[in-house]
Formats: sequence, C-alpha cells, structure tokens
Amino acid sequence: MTDYIVRATAADSQIRAFAATTREMTEYARKVHEESPVACAALGRLMTAGAMMGAMMKGDKDLLTLQIRADGPLRGMTVTADAKGNVKGFAGNPQVMLPPNALGKLDVGGAVGHGILNVIKDMGMKEPYVGQVGLQTGEIAEDLTYYFATSEQVASSVGLGVLMNHDNTVRQAGGFIIQLMPFTDEKVIDALEKKLSSVKSVTSMLDAGMTPEDILQELLGEFGVEITEKTETRFACNCSKERMEKALISIGRKDLEEMIKDGEPIEMNCHFCNSHYQFSVEELKKILAQAKKR
Repeated sequence: MTDYIVRATAADSQIRAFAATTREMTEYARKVHEESPVACAALGRLMTAGAMMGAMMKGDKDLLTLQIRADGPLRGMTVTADAKGNVKGFAGNPQVMLPPNALGKLDVGGAVGHGILNVIKDMGMKEPYVGQVGLQTGEIAEDLTYYFATSEQVASSVGLGVLMNHDNTVRQAGGFIIQLMPFTDEKVIDALEKKLSSVKSVTSMLDAGMTPEDILQELLGEFGVEITEKTETRFACNCSKERMEKALISIGRKDLEEMIKDGEPIEMNCHFCNSHYQFSVEELKKILAQAKKR
C-alpha cells in the first residue's frame, strides 16, 4: 500500500498516536483540481488530518467533515473522511498564488486567512456532533491542536506537511497526531513535550525515507511504542449521476422548468473530484416528473 495510516499506543496506553503518509491522495487532488502549490499544501494537510481523524471513528457509516471558513484568498476548504480510509476534499480557490512567507516556505496561513474550523462528526445519532474553534494560525496543524484541546479536552500534538517538487508535483505528504489520555503521568508529559520540541518536520522525516512506523518510533520510541493497526487511505469520491439527479430534484420544480424551457443540456460538476455529469433536456423532463410525484 502506498498511502496508509498506522495507529499506535505508548507508555502503557497513556499515549495514543496516529501517523500517515498521503503523497498519492495529495497528488491526485492536485491533478483533479489543478491546484497551485500553496493550495495543494493547504488541502493536503487538511486531507491528511481528515484521514487520521476518520481512523479514530468506530462505525462503518460514521462520517467526519473538516470545514474551514476563512477570509483568505484560498476561500476555505472542505474535507470529508470515513473510518475506512476514504478521503476527499476541495478548496474554494485552488489556483490561488502567493509569494513565500517570511521563512521562505509556502504561505499556507496567508492563503487560509482568519476564520473558523468546523469539525462535524455524523455518527448516526439524531444530530451530528459539531465542534467549532477560531483559526489560530491557518497553518492547519496548530489549529487542530487547538481544536482537540478546547473542543474535545484532549491534549494533543498535530504535525502535518506537504513538500513539493520543483515541477510542482507532490514529493512528500503526511502527518501525525499524538494524544495524551487523562490519566497520563506528569513525567511522561514532560518527557514527551521535550521530545516533540526537538523533532524535525514531518516532510523532512518522510523525505529521509522514514515510514509512518519510523516516525512514531522516532517520536515515541522511548515510551515503548506499539503499532496496533495499519490501514490504507486514499482519495475516494462517491459521487454519481444518480446522486446528481437527487440534487436536481431537490432544487425544485420551478428551476427545473426554467432549465427545460432553455432547451439546452446542463452540466453539473462534483466539487470534490471535479467529475462532470451532463443531463439532456429529455433527462431533465424525467427528473421534473419525479419531482412532481413528491
């Protein structure tokens, strides 16, 4: 498997951790959305986080949505993920171009801007769980660290990264999430904080040939890390012409009648995977007939 997530525990289950390599899904998104490097880095980070947070969910039908609404030129992002490693996402303005930041890196924070992060978990209850926090930096990892601490009251460290080649293809992408259980010993917390403060970036570790298992060994080896699960992850969209038909039915008869009156076929696009679906006037008439039965 190329893209995958590992789950682990350490320090006698006082620590739980996830690490992922996501180059393939990040490159796939770059291609289908024709993303600029900074948009690719931003969405790649959010999709990597979504993949690992999706792996935290238990139910086969559980669905996670990460939504950033902000004032930056990227115009926000949406990512959805499930417990089986399926992830998809899009940015509002995937072609955004910005000069490098003060450190000479891709200015993800500048592209994202100021705003909010919504974390929506649909676990089959009457209402989905919704957590909302203000963006701290727009760099994604710090924002999710803040989200876990404030909305879920879980002390966490999140690392995310996307490294681009000179030809603007994706060289490396991945991340980790390390979380402390409520009963974690103070000595373990102090030792972990010291370790994390000296760690290299995720992309530098991946670019040195390290696997997700190696990364967790590097970060948690002294605490007796134990890999408990390995799961494939991928960019996967479940859009279809049938789903688009349902969307057309939901827009109402009046709009459908207007489309039919125009006498031209229409095209609908999926935000997530950029697939195009065409509907002829005859198909629109059938959809209108279905709408009238409702």
